[in-house]
Parts: sequence; structure tokens; C-alpha cells
Amino acid sequence: MQDRAVDPASRYTIISVDGHAGAELREYRPYLASRWHDEFDAWADAYVNPFADLLAPTAYRSWDSERRLKETESQGVAAEVLFPNTVPPFFAQGNLTALEPNAADYERRWAGLQAHNRWLADFCAAAPGRRAGLAQIFLNDVDDALGEVRWAVDNMDVFGGVLLPNVPPNSEVPPLWEPVYEPLWDLCEELGVVLNVHSGSGLPDFGQHEAARAIMLIELAWFSHRAVWHLIFGGVLERHPNLRVVLTEQGTSWIPRGIDTLDWFHRRMTHGGAAEAVFFGAVAGGMSLTPSEYFRRNFWVGASFLRPSESALRYDVGIDRIMWGADYPHSEGSYPYTTEALRAAFAPCPPEETRRMLETTAADVYGFDLDALRVIGDQVGPTVAEVLVPLDPSEYPADSTCNAFDAEQIIKAW
Repeated sequence: MQDRAVDPASRYTIISVDGHAGAELREYRPYLASRWHDEFDAWADAYVNPFADLLAPTAYRSWDSERRLKETESQGVAAEVLFPNTVPPFFAQGNLTALEPNAADYERRWAGLQAHNRWLADFCAAAPGRRAGLAQIFLNDVDDALGEVRWAVDNMDVFGGVLLPNVPPNSEVPPLWEPVYEPLWDLCEELGVVLNVHSGSGLPDFGQHEAARAIMLIELAWFSHRAVWHLIFGGVLERHPNLRVVLTEQGTSWIPRGIDTLDWFHRRMTHGGAAEAVFFGAVAGGMSLTPSEYFRRNFWVGASFLRPSESALRYDVGIDRIMWGADYPHSEGSYPYTTEALRAAFAPCPPEETRRMLETTAADVYGFDLDALRVIGDQVGPTVAEVLVPLDPSEYPADSTCNAFDAEQIIKAW
């Protein structure tokens, strides 16, 4: 009997580690404490949604459970890890790129965030075992964050962990290396809670200049990357060796050179001249591993719409570190050409490697029951043979804006 992993007729059980969901604006109301209802009604009446995708006829994809299942199954996806997508109560925009609350705004923004988490728990429960919800937290009040993590662990069937806010420069909130967060790292390590860092977090206020949007797009991923060196050089991963951190929708090709650069800085701190030793050596002296060793132990990559140029670097990143994401329902995601996107990225890869990147690693990291999901994957997933068919750039879908079909592949440095 042929090994399932390589059998051309066997199907992949795809776990997308990058999905986005959220309630329709007014559907958050029942999840708010009653004392917020009047203020919420006034806020919702005045709010003008700036996001075209949340005003389009396809906006239902964020909150309509049954229609979402049909569409994702049509793409061969059996399960999803869910990041936020819509605007929670009292936010100016979605939380992935929202500025952190100030002291005056914290209480109501926190209520809005909790409303999203409770809606998400119900949304995940509507598809048992197939959705791993991510609880959102703020870092302004560590006790609030700890309570929300405990709540999520107890109330989400498949718990994808927490969406860790990156801290922008010059913030009122302490940076990630500060000891104030030790109780959070302790709890996440104790309970096996995954820390997720999605592209868009940790952005500063770019202001309103006409160039601001362009600069934000250029720097967006870099600000998300900062959690890597903050957690490593801040000693967080030295003190908490079992923490798991997933970097999602930040690209993949920057990692080999980026981690090499961190190793270079580490060497300068430990074996450089007197200036390096005096000013920087204390931190490095407390690290028992090199940055690349911490990365191989503690980090995974949510490789959304993996590009062909990125899959070629899979050995440099680590095949057991890469998890594929569809980024549904975003326009840069693979829908409705997911099989084509998989062919573009994985046709050159041995099927046993592809299976690890599409299903096995994600199931291990996020706690999905892969045997149960295979019942679905064996019905809807693409076959090994289908994914092994190369997709030439001339065959890229002309009407797709998915980044997997970028005809001018480049290797990003950072």
C-alpha cells in the first residue's frame, strides 16, 4: 500500500493559518455589557466604515459561517486560524493596524475587544474543530490581558492563542522586553498559548500627509518583524524556552538574511571590541543561544499565499517552521484560485514536505485534530497529483490580485 504522504491520488487536508473574520458592525452589540449599549448605539450611528471590502457585497465572508464554509471548502481548505477582520466597537479601524488605546480611551476599547472575542468564540463553535480563534488583548493592563487569556482557554474549542500587540516606538505602553509582562509570558508558557504576531501590528502614527499611506505600506511588515529581536534580545525566550511565536503574513524571504543579521549583531556583542562589550555585551552575555537557535526553537511562520521565490527558501527557513495561509477573504489571498496558488508554490516540493507545510505543522502548533479533519480533507482537498503540476507565470489568473501570482518575484531583505 502506497504511503499516503506521497500517493498521487491522496488529498491534502489543508489548514490555513491565516484567515480573517469578524462580526457585522451592529452584531457586536449583544456581546457588550448593557452599560455600553447606549454609547455603542451612538457610536455605530455615527461611524462611517472606510474599508471597501466591508462595504462590498462579499462582506458576508467575514461573518456568515455557512457561506464561509462553502467557499473555503470549495478551495480545499478544511480548517482555519482566525485573525480579526472587521471593526470592533469603539475602534476607528480594525485592530490589526489600529493604534493602541490611550488611558482615556482604554476602558471602552477594551470592552469592544472583549465583545469581538466573545463573538469569535461563538463563530468558532459553529464549525466545531475547524476554526482556531485568536483572542485579542491589549498590553495596557496586564491583569486584564491575563484574565482574557484564561477566559479564551476555557471558552474556545480550538484556541489559536493570542494576537500579541507589537509596541510601536515612543509608546505609552512598555516595550516587550520590560519585566511587567513576565506574568503574561509565564501564563502563556504554562498553558501552551501560542503568541501570534500578524503583519500590521506595532505601527506608529504616520499622520495625515499624502505620503503617509505609502510609507506605512513599505514599513508595515518591518514593524511587525520587530517582535523577533525584541523577544530574543529582551531575554523573554531565554527565560521562557517553551513559548511558541508565530509570525503571520509578514513574508518569508526576509527570514534567512534577517536572522543572519541578528547573529552578526550577537557576535559583535560577544566577540567585538571593547565598545561593543561595554555597551551591549550584558544582554548577549545572558543569552545561552544565538538568535538563529532561538528562532529554530521558538518561532514558526504563517506563510500567507507563499510565493514561488519563498518556497525555494524552505530549507533556509525550516520546513517544519512553515505553515501555509490562504488569507481568506482578503483580495491578496488565494480565493478563488487556491489550487493554482498551491501549484505555483509547491509543485517543485516533494509531497511529504508539502504535507508538512499544509497540514501537519499547523495541526501540531494550533492543536487541531488532524485525524478528524482528514475526513473533510479527503472530500475537498486537492490531490497530491494536482499540486505537483507546475504553474507557469504565463498561466497566472489574470483577474487575481493574490500575491502568490506575482510575476516579478523578488527576495526581500527585511
